[in-house]
Amino acid sequence: MPHVCSGTTLGRSRRIVISRAWPSSKRSWEYGRRPLYPDSPPIAGINRISTSTIQRGHLAAFPLSSSLSLSSKKPTAAVASSLVKTSGKPTTTYRTFSSTMATAGEHHTLTIDNVFSNLRRMEYAVRGPLLLRALEIEKELKKGVKKPFKEVIKANIGDAHAMGQRPITILRQLLLLTISPELMNDPRYPEDVKNRAKAILNDCKGGSVGSYSESPGIEIVRRHAAEYIERRDGHPADYKNIILSNGASDGIKSFLKLFNEELNGLPSGVMIPIPQYPLYSAALAEFGLSQIGYYLDEDNKWGLDITELERAYNQAKKTCNPRVIVVINPGNPTGQVLTRANIENVIRFAQKNRLFILADEVYQDNIYDPDSAFHSFKKVMIEMGAPYNKMELASFMSISKGYMGECGIRCGYAEYFNMDPDVMAILSKSISAMLCPTVLGQVAMDVVVNPPKPGEPSYNQFIKEKTAVLESLAERSRLVVDTLNSIPGFKSNPAMGAMYVFPRIDLPPKAIEAAKAAGQEPDVFYAFKLLEATGICVIAGSGFGQKPGTYHIRTTILPQKEMIKTMLNSLKEFHLKFMKEYS
Repeated sequence: MPHVCSGTTLGRSRRIVISRAWPSSKRSWEYGRRPLYPDSPPIAGINRISTSTIQRGHLAAFPLSSSLSLSSKKPTAAVASSLVKTSGKPTTTYRTFSSTMATAGEHHTLTIDNVFSNLRRMEYAVRGPLLLRALEIEKELKKGVKKPFKEVIKANIGDAHAMGQRPITILRQLLLLTISPELMNDPRYPEDVKNRAKAILNDCKGGSVGSYSESPGIEIVRRHAAEYIERRDGHPADYKNIILSNGASDGIKSFLKLFNEELNGLPSGVMIPIPQYPLYSAALAEFGLSQIGYYLDEDNKWGLDITELERAYNQAKKTCNPRVIVVINPGNPTGQVLTRANIENVIRFAQKNRLFILADEVYQDNIYDPDSAFHSFKKVMIEMGAPYNKMELASFMSISKGYMGECGIRCGYAEYFNMDPDVMAILSKSISAMLCPTVLGQVAMDVVVNPPKPGEPSYNQFIKEKTAVLESLAERSRLVVDTLNSIPGFKSNPAMGAMYVFPRIDLPPKAIEAAKAAGQEPDVFYAFKLLEATGICVIAGSGFGQKPGTYHIRTTILPQKEMIKTMLNSLKEFHLKFMKEYS
């Protein structure tokens, strides 16, 4: 049965309407044997209305012609539409695939057609199609399916413990003692850890970590966070300006939500670096905020150029009200560490344009370049004097990164500096609706902001473990960069900090054409080929944003040394074969 695909132009987008039939017994909707909705439940009959949104990498290549013939052996009524978004802005290109199916029978109040549209538009590349396929491959390996590799290496996400990093001893001891206070009398646990546990439990309702804490967090942990900031910066910090959250990500989203208000008929805009951590583009899409991308300078070690900030700001003023600038330091995915002079220039730019600064500083312990140092935005603002020391700042820290790597326990903190007290009250009201951050996460955070002191029983072991983790990360960082730069077609800046390397890949025209034919971005095409051939899961640069015409991948430096050597050897072997095939 033939079906017709017709195309119409909608401004800068091309809309294609596809009439297509498929058997009602299929578990997923397909086009050209490619899954369109891989998580669809079994369809006993065409008896519901549904729409799905999938990343472009999962879609078949729909030709953008005025007509297209499709066929199906078992016709059933269905209508689908595909919208290919082509924008000049530095955002990830994506497709939307909508399918409407209706017959008498089952009806849902909430359908994919009427679910919040911002959530349909939201994308998060770090846990996108590449990871989903990696998880499928892991299951296939367990079932005995033959592959050219024995395991999947998930270099897609900054999950240190998943890649073999051992926990910091005192952190786990403190968790155990607060969960099971009866162990306080056990001589195996150092006295300083017992004293910490008692102090925290004394601030918990009922003396139990199973109780709710106050919405901004346990007071003693917030006080310790303020003291940590004072020691780091040499300037006072008020614990009342500290708010704990279920990871820095939740805290960042709570902050950005404050700007979800139109001014003079225009949405609020948030300036984010490109490449960026996809949390930001996802959160902005969810809240309906305008994304203002400013490009980092790859040829200058991913430096931040003020001229580029001015360009992005002036261009964005035509369509939104720029209100926030996000700076990730050290950088994710790019690994750069900002100099103090660079930070001062960003602060001057923000002050001139009345921008609230969001400083994502979760990698502040991860500095590997001996010529670089971490400078907090708060410290620099204060030391610049008036008017900069009166500027608004939200800075974020996490237990998931650094030397701790406690991603699954979930805790972060935010310090709000010079925020309007009335707005602080609104923020406090907003987070109170979420009750409180996980209390065990707050316990873990207490070790980060109140580490063992010289002379305490746990100090020597703590310093030994912390130093070993950071030195190993620095060694692996150099190993990854040096190996990648030895591969023809790869170019990587040094990873000065953080946990990632973001190399540029020169892909041959034949590979780019093959990617287009598959309906994928070229670096997505490359990453999928790499995964299927080697079991290495990385994330394509298009998921973070990149300058048009350039292609990248992001890999972590977290696999332990022997695993990372194996990974790099496999990557090099794959790349040489790939280049030969597509040259």
